[in-house]
Amino acid sequence: MTKTLFVSDMDGTLLNADAKISERTSRIITELTDAGAYITVATARTPATVQDLLSGTRFRLPAIVMTGAALWHTDTQVFSDVRFIPADQYAAIDEAYARAGVCPFIYSLGDGNILQVYHRDNDMDPAERKFVDERRHLTLKHFNIGVLPPAHSDNRRMLQFAMGPEDVMRNTAEVLRSATDCQVTIYRDTYTDAWILEVFAPGVSKAEAITRMKERIGADRVVVYGDNLNDLPMMKIADVSIVVDNALPQVKAAADYVIGPHTADAVALSMQALFNA
Repeated sequence: MTKTLFVSDMDGTLLNADAKISERTSRIITELTDAGAYITVATARTPATVQDLLSGTRFRLPAIVMTGAALWHTDTQVFSDVRFIPADQYAAIDEAYARAGVCPFIYSLGDGNILQVYHRDNDMDPAERKFVDERRHLTLKHFNIGVLPPAHSDNRRMLQFAMGPEDVMRNTAEVLRSATDCQVTIYRDTYTDAWILEVFAPGVSKAEAITRMKERIGADRVVVYGDNLNDLPMMKIADVSIVVDNALPQVKAAADYVIGPHTADAVALSMQALFNA
């Protein structure tokens, strides 16, 4: 019997219009897991929100979080397979952001698997302030506004993240790509008009993390589900790439199949059909 690894993006793909896993999707995935299916998610989200979103659904594999920078084990609430940004890249990254006039959020892994998030500018724009205010309550993420990471956090940076207009983010991405060896990812946020710019350790991507997981479990086939630009790399390495009907046009064009929208439990129903075929 063919062993298939099913991997789904979360926002705009597995999650519904309320940015949650519906009861039907949760039930189907749990039943498939109990029947032996290998299912996980690959998301740009951090464990701070992934933990709660996945808590009612049973998976046998850890979640691929932060666009592949780490795995998150929801049962034990610990990171594994973490890819840290090399410390010798910090100066070039910081200089590139400064030249572009962009102040990023810096994500560093602290004690107790808590993400410490730093932003040196107290005078954030409204979108940045909203981003922070909506996440201040999260127990797995702590914001440090108006300060830079302390020296003891060196070698622990996992992500430098910025948000803003498309032209600014694209220009900043080009500066970062020319000045550093790091992985630079840019895409439009699923819920706002803002564009997201992420800087990770060299080679970090959903695709790379999925490839390692495929080898680890000995899967014969990989089926992925997505909707956004940052899903394109994992679609390229998949044996079958499937997108929801609400996916961006260029993402649809790269897919093997298009299914129903994320509001109709389309991903879970597709997994069910493929697993039982």
